This record gives sequence, structure tokens and C-alpha cells, in this order.
Amino acid sequence: MIPKAFFAAVHRGMFFAGAVQSVLTMLFWAVDLGARRAGLWAAPEWPLPSPWLHALLLLFGVFPFFIFGFILTAGPRWQGYGETPPRVFVPAFLLLASGWLLAWAGVIVSPLLLALGLSVALAGWGVAARHLWRIAAWHKEERRHIRLAATAVTLGSLGLGVFAAYSATQEPLLARLAINLGLWGFLVPVFVLVIHRMLPFFSSGIIPHFVAYRPYWALWAIVGGSAGHGLLSFFELSQWTWLFDLPAALGAVWLTLKWRLRESLGATLLAVLHVGFAWCGLSFSLFALHSLLLLAGQGGLGLLPLHALTLGFLASTLIGMASRVTMGHSGLPLVGDATMWRAFWVMQAAAVLRMVGDFLALPPPFDLSFIASLLWLGAFGAWTAKYAPKTWRPRADGQPG
Repeated sequence: MIPKAFFAAVHRGMFFAGAVQSVLTMLFWAVDLGARRAGLWAAPEWPLPSPWLHALLLLFGVFPFFIFGFILTAGPRWQGYGETPPRVFVPAFLLLASGWLLAWAGVIVSPLLLALGLSVALAGWGVAARHLWRIAAWHKEERRHIRLAATAVTLGSLGLGVFAAYSATQEPLLARLAINLGLWGFLVPVFVLVIHRMLPFFSSGIIPHFVAYRPYWALWAIVGGSAGHGLLSFFELSQWTWLFDLPAALGAVWLTLKWRLRESLGATLLAVLHVGFAWCGLSFSLFALHSLLLLAGQGGLGLLPLHALTLGFLASTLIGMASRVTMGHSGLPLVGDATMWRAFWVMQAAAVLRMVGDFLALPPPFDLSFIASLLWLGAFGAWTAKYAPKTWRPRADGQPG
């Protein structure tokens, strides 16, 4: 029986599903890498290539649950629209969750079953996206963040639909298109706009004499850089992405400096968001260097910039933001605890090891990619064990929600 509190607020079910997805996804990847890279057991036979499945599970199976849990909570408040009602978030959650149950069966059994599951999840995604567009249309002078969120979520839905088509047809071009839409059109813009909107607000109450600096030129430089990078990457023109990577890096590094990263380190709940965002500027700088090396006829940096972005920026920021929302909406003090802090630094280690693994090949079973997957699994496993129970327990302060 599902506890009544589980559907008391939009973030509860979404965060629970995202936490479960994060553990299952990295368990899948650790099993795969343990065979292919560490040589610990026989390689499983998946219905589709495991790198494509890895991308699918992360881009469309883990992060979106957390994004919907956050943006359907915060977005209406940004616009003075009113709380997202159960008639919206309950169907969205049930369709997303049931779709991914089918999709997981498809990951093991059949690409067609995977396509069916993704189609069901897409229906839930559509329910959430439609409500976001309602909020974005609400009359208010400042609508740039919510409109950008609705646009990015729509691009993400297109990516999920394209991946469902890939699962049914196994046309690799569709997988590449879906991944570019999911990462550069959806995840990066959403994470950047949330940080741009919220981090100055969070910092102003903690860092002395903090000025809530929120320039839109920096937001558009990063989001535009993400879109341009994704477009050129899809057309296999990575030697030219520096044209978009450099402005994005400039915008992100400028914000990191103006937001006074060093002074945030005394407050762990704030520090994880500042450090997580610092990876954004670093990753776009690495992408720019990679692109320029390719333009010069050199070998480039491989997947190093990608993992700086996904593990360093996205996964690290996710730990901080999900922890903050979970504590705040559970009636608990907004103070980072030991579990969150340790999980965050384990993710930093996972990011660094995965990046080093592109250039340092160690003999089995010491493959650094495999070890990084275990660290990710440990970080999110510990976070889930601590925070998932809060999604079905009543608020500690007795308040509704």
C-alpha cells in the first residue's frame, strides 16, 4: 500500500523514482563495464549496444524525474501560478514510472518492448510539458526562465520519442539525434537556467554582502553554446564546436567568479551547488580545447570533456539540488548533512577518475571507468538510502505537502 504522503507533493514520487533509477542505471553500467573493461565476468548480451543504453538511461531515465520534481514545484512559484495539482503530477508520475518499468524489461529482453515502454513514458512527459507551457503562458513580466524550461522539456520529449524510434528501427542516426537532443537541448539548458535563477537567491542569505548578480547575457551564452554544440556535434563537425564552447565557457566562468565560489565552501548545502556549477565552465573549456585540437589535426581529448559535464556538472549539481528540495519540503533544516556531503565528494572522485581513464589504461580489474561507475553507484546508493524514505514520510513539521 502506497503511503498517503507519497502523493502529497509533486517532488515526492518523482524524486523517489529518480533515486531508484539512478541506482539501477549505474548497476547496469557497472555490470557492463565489469565485463567489457574489467574482465570480471562474461559480457551480458543486451538487445541494443550498451553505450547507447547507458546514454538513454542517464539522459531520459534518471535526470528527468528529478527535473520534473523540481521544476513542477519551483516553476509555478516563480510565476505566482499556484501549486501543481495532483490531477497533473499523479498521471505524469504514473505514466513515467510504468513506462520505465516496461523499458527496463526491454533493456533486458527486447528492443520493441523498450520502444513501447519509452512511448508510455513519453505520454507522462507530455502531461508535465503541457502544464509547464500553461505556467509559461501565465501573465507575468518575467517569464524567461520558465519559457526556457518549457522549451527544453519539449526538446527532451522529442529526444525520448526519437530514441523510441531508434529502439524499434535500430537506425544509429536516430540514437545520435536523441542523445544530442537529450543532453544539449534538454539537460544542460535546464540545469543552467535553474542555477542561474536559484543560486544567487540561495547565496544571498549565506554569503555576507552577496549581490544577487544574474546577467542574462551569461545565461544565453551558455544555453546558446549548448544548442550550437549539439547541432554541430550531430552533424559530426566537432572541430567547429569551439565557436560555441568558448562563449559558453566565458559565461559560466564569469558567473562562477562573480558568485564567489570560495566563500560558499563554509556552508555545505550551498557549496555543492557552487562547486557543481564550476564544473560547467571547466567542461565547456575542455570541449573548446578538444575542438581546437581536432581543428589542428590532433587527436582531441576523447570523452574527457563529456564526463566533466555529465559527472562533474550534472550529477554533482543534482545531489545538491535534490538534497535541498527534499529537506526543505520535508520540514527539515536547510543544512547539508554528512550523507549528502560524502556522496558529493565521492561523485567528484568518480568524475576525476572517469576523465583520467580516457588517457590512463590500467590492467583489469583496475580499469578506471569501471571504478568510477562503482563510485557513482556508491554515491547515489548512499544518497537514496538516506533521502528516499523522506518521500513517503509525512513532513517533520506537520505541515501539508
